[in-house]
Amino acid sequence: QVQLVESGGGLVQAGGSLRLSCAASGRTFSNNIMGWFRQAPGKEREFVAGVSWSGRTTRYADSLKGRFTISRDSDKNTVYLQMNSLKPEDTAIYYCAAKYSSDTYSFSRGDGMDYWGKGTLVTVSS
Repeated sequence: QVQLVESGGGLVQAGGSLRLSCAASGRTFSNNIMGWFRQAPGKEREFVAGVSWSGRTTRYADSLKGRFTISRDSDKNTVYLQMNSLKPEDTAIYYCAAKYSSDTYSFSRGDGMDYWGKGTLVTVSS
């Protein structure tokens, strides 16, 4: 079994930045896509970003391009989400997810994830 543990959430003012981390631990974990989803109060979960095992392929939600950057260190089994120019509407619980796949499109649909983290809360104040 693999565990995903998120960290880095917190309270930030609008316009500020946060960096989320998600560390995977447990059994050997490779050849996967890792990424982030978020769920705001009263809203459905939505895709944020995903990155391939090599780190060379990334996919973002269209509305977040330019503000959020995803990266990973596969040696450390860790994925990062750098969030800049944060807005109050970015307030949500951010969940890390992983899927044994090379298809970032299917990952972005949120289908068939192999692992989910418990989430980290990001609150952006106006």
